[in-house]
Amino acid sequence: MIQKFILVILFGLSSVVSAQTRELPDFTDLVEKQGAAVVNISTIQTRSILTNRSSPRIPNIPEDDPFFEFFRRHMPPNTAPHEFESRSLGSGFVISTDGYIMTNSHVIESADEITVRLTDKREFRAKVIGIDRRTDIALLKIEASGLPKVTQGDPNKLKVGEWVVAIGSPFGFDSSVTAGIVSAKGRLLAQENFVPFIQTDVAINPGNSGGPLFNMKGEVVGINSQIYGRTGGFMGLSFSIPIDVATEISNQLIASGKVSRGRIGVLIQEVTKELAESFGLTKPSGALVTTVQKSGPAEKAGIEARDVILKFNDITITTSSDLPRIVSVTKPGSKVPIQVWRNGSIKEITVTVDEIPSDEKAANHGSKQGKTLAVFNRIGLALSELNAEQKKQLEIDNGLLVEDMQSGIASRAGIRPGDVILGINNQSVKTIEQFNQLLGKVEKGRNTALLVQRDGITTFITMKLNDSDNK
Repeated sequence: MIQKFILVILFGLSSVVSAQTRELPDFTDLVEKQGAAVVNISTIQTRSILTNRSSPRIPNIPEDDPFFEFFRRHMPPNTAPHEFESRSLGSGFVISTDGYIMTNSHVIESADEITVRLTDKREFRAKVIGIDRRTDIALLKIEASGLPKVTQGDPNKLKVGEWVVAIGSPFGFDSSVTAGIVSAKGRLLAQENFVPFIQTDVAINPGNSGGPLFNMKGEVVGINSQIYGRTGGFMGLSFSIPIDVATEISNQLIASGKVSRGRIGVLIQEVTKELAESFGLTKPSGALVTTVQKSGPAEKAGIEARDVILKFNDITITTSSDLPRIVSVTKPGSKVPIQVWRNGSIKEITVTVDEIPSDEKAANHGSKQGKTLAVFNRIGLALSELNAEQKKQLEIDNGLLVEDMQSGIASRAGIRPGDVILGINNQSVKTIEQFNQLLGKVEKGRNTALLVQRDGITTFITMKLNDSDNK
């Protein structure tokens, strides 16, 4: 009798375990059908770097010689250019049978040579159709036909908690599969104004960038773009660009090789509960205008600081972060109705949308030809001083353009090539020498704040200085 009772319990436990096992997802069919459309991307960039070595050109004399200290103090730094190849790895995926491939712009940006390797080991030299730094999207083309391609899904139908799969080449290991769940949708990241990221806990590591994020139907719903971590490795927080955002960008890149975005010339902030009450709003929603750009579309239309934008082109602005994304996808030149809250009542205004200056305008300084020649400072940035034309285009008086950067403190903090540094620790900067002097006064281990302009938006980016990070 006891033996029968034990058998019944064991049978019941095995049934529970079996039921739980059946509930776990099986990714094998998805990987078999979609894996062939995922590619490995490798790049080569040749650069000439002008390095400032700490030791000067001291004559060949012993250190105990009285003249050794004299030469060490007074000889100029040992500055000499040297050339080297920088290699990187990433992922991508085929979106058309005739060879169009989508990836991240940071995977291929500034590359002199891009190689795409398919799962059947064939390799192709890739041509860059276009890149968009603001959304981190790049479109490549290889000369091939009959390629397996992905099927696009609808990221708006994703539900928090559902399973998703990433395929890519982390650390160069081709066709690696990782899985997890959707942790959040519409996630906003610092310095990212145009992308409502999909957050997941899928393991993403260096080399996964640019690879696809699949739903359980085998449809691409995102492009794996960023991770959040304090060590540079995966910590359970991964972010993907929704595929509908990426497709809109790629369509423009195919059509014209560039992306056109709208702007109205305002700086905004979130409407808190306290602000809503003070303005007489029934709930905290909309985008509070803090600054109206002089002679910009908003000023011409009559928008004022302290206005709360409630609707743009008949689309409700729930949070302030909604506005930049909605405005950016509006065709420049369009006349758009805006609903604002002003002095306790609703006012209707029509604004003519302008175009955001392209990345090329901001970054084009006309002084470099051929390979990059750069001097990297303490935080791994190579800077140049803005000329008069650039200052006019950017509508600023002074600033330093980020030309190039090394991996380290600044890159982890979110600085990018094309950013303009306006100040450091509440002090405006006009020259590279001044910036480096101010930077040199910051003690190791202390926080510093850079005032940075990107895409017409100015913000502070903080970082803790640790010189060893860039050595």
